Amino acid sequence: MEIAGVGVGNEEGRSARKRRLIMEAATTLFLRHGYQGTSMDEVAALAAVSKQTVYKNFTDKEGLFSEIIMSVTTTVDAFIKLIGDKLHNTENLAADLPVLARQYLHSVMRPQVLQMRRLLVGEASRFPELARTYYERAPERVLTALAPELKHLDERGLLRVPDPALAAKHFAFLVLGVALDKAMFFGDTAPFTDEELDHLADEGVRVFLAAYSTS
Repeated sequence: MEIAGVGVGNEEGRSARKRRLIMEAATTLFLRHGYQGTSMDEVAALAAVSKQTVYKNFTDKEGLFSEIIMSVTTTVDAFIKLIGDKLHNTENLAADLPVLARQYLHSVMRPQVLQMRRLLVGEASRFPELARTYYERAPERVLTALAPELKHLDERGLLRVPDPALAAKHFAFLVLGVALDKAMFFGDTAPFTDEELDHLADEGVRVFLAAYSTS
């Protein structure tokens, strides 16, 4: 006798696996051939599922592309939590800010994030709303979370921050700018070692504190 719910659970598990396979196959093809150069038939073939299954999970190619791009933004939540954890009650800003900066840079420089960023930039004219939404949910969300923490540090006398929103942008560009700018042109070849990224993050913090420190 079949136990109640087991068949349904197995079916849900199979559906989730098929959905994951479709997204993985589509990601591979979009990165290899671009949006225009990828067809839903090719996605179905690479995922080893029927075309009907692809359309059952995703209404059309645009919807599939959008979901793949936006899936990268889910990592932002953990980093935003780290901003509060490291900065809100810090007693040693000179030690905690480099930890945050290193995590920030390493998160942005993950191959999957860079690949999706390059892909979206290349398709931004075709998907302006998607590009705007990605920016709002990833880069802008980090800046929006960082600004009030910098204001709080100003109120505690640990930093001098007359414009927290601008200071957040300064921090982001000092930490990310050099590495991210170069990485956007290097494909899947990593232009920096982990040690070099840590050095860039630390130097970004040093310059930031030189500008905003109260001492």
